[in-house]
Amino acid sequence: MKCEEIVKCLERLSPRKYACDWDNVGLLVGRRQQEVDKVFIALDPSYDAVQQAIEHHADMLITHHPMIFKPIKQINDDSVLGKKILSLAENHIAYYAMHTNFDIVGSMADAAAERIGINEGEPLEVTSIDGESPEGIGRVGELSNEMSLEELAELVKKKFNIETVMVYGELKCRVKRIAICPGSGKSEIGEAIAKGAQVLITGDIGHHEGLDAVEEGLPIIDATHYGLEHIFMDFIKEYIEKNLDLEIILHETGSLCRFL
Repeated sequence: MKCEEIVKCLERLSPRKYACDWDNVGLLVGRRQQEVDKVFIALDPSYDAVQQAIEHHADMLITHHPMIFKPIKQINDDSVLGKKILSLAENHIAYYAMHTNFDIVGSMADAAAERIGINEGEPLEVTSIDGESPEGIGRVGELSNEMSLEELAELVKKKFNIETVMVYGELKCRVKRIAICPGSGKSEIGEAIAKGAQVLITGDIGHHEGLDAVEEGLPIIDATHYGLEHIFMDFIKEYIEKNLDLEIILHETGSLCRFL
């Protein structure tokens, strides 16, 4: 199968036009006419992920976070980024990233909201209007039943298969209207408050942002950036299996950032 056929399939799910202006998504390394039989999927384009893709003789690497964010003037082995790009090219591995376009449409936000049982979620932050349907970052909606903040934290740990979370707020407070933003969500605190959320589930919350949010009436469950977004790998694996005939391998190591 040609690389461009896989690209078209992925972009039917999450069109590139929905990516944020600052983002860099799409086919970042490789030839569109390259033959692909085996795909390696990872959340992050780490050096370990690239090496595992090589060891498994993958023809294509797909990640959520892009390897290349800013313009680069040199591609050589003086930097880790250069080494990764050279390793991909030298081993004929095409590389595709689907980041904020997948966050917005596809999508990371819907998959995360579904895991914890948010009903009829709407975008937390609207980034575009497609016809009459708003699209955007995160989701906000209601659970079928009210629960305590502590019970919700335990549910998040169970549904996302993570051992620990950081909770800002009174554990006994009752919540039903939930906002969720996989990845880094400190910039969505204001949106969550404006949309009447009783709690925000996200990652990368700093100590002061968390305390300030609680004082504004918004408890926060910080499940870490990786903790909420690792679902990307299983989601894309299932999507490809339904639509294409390819061998798929998932990155085994996961995040290098974790609670101990």
